[in-house]
Amino acid sequence: MLDMDIQRLVDGPSVPDDDVIRGWVKHTLGADDAVLLNLRIVDQAEGWALNKQWRGKDYPTNVLSFPASVPVLDNALDNKRVLGDVVLCAPVIEREATEQSKSLESHWAHLVIHGLLHLHGFDHTHAEQAVAMEAREIELLAGLGFDNPYKNDHDN
Repeated sequence: MLDMDIQRLVDGPSVPDDDVIRGWVKHTLGADDAVLLNLRIVDQAEGWALNKQWRGKDYPTNVLSFPASVPVLDNALDNKRVLGDVVLCAPVIEREATEQSKSLESHWAHLVIHGLLHLHGFDHTHAEQAVAMEAREIELLAGLGFDNPYKNDHDN
């Protein structure tokens, strides 16, 4: 059973509701849903501060993932694995969706999935890793009825 805390520093009509987010998370995790997970929706100031502190980048970013490194203890967490934290910056996501001519909902879904895949060890630092991560994102998004978010990026 998924144990997820959704923290909202930012809310409003451009931010998906908890049930929608939970659906995307459950779809992404599949059978691996015996986890503890925190998802935080932040404003530009917090997105900026976290990106600067943890990645040394002096700008707000759309999503940050913080994989947990907690030892597994017998029944201490009801046999749940601590997955980690995903931080989503609502104003950046909204701006990017507009700039990239994507639906806001599909961009939110993509970034929730992207953040969760990072918690599962996916990365895009090297070309081979990026190809594998993008393929998994495309597959998961298609399962939710969303288009390939990279289709315009690779048409050049």
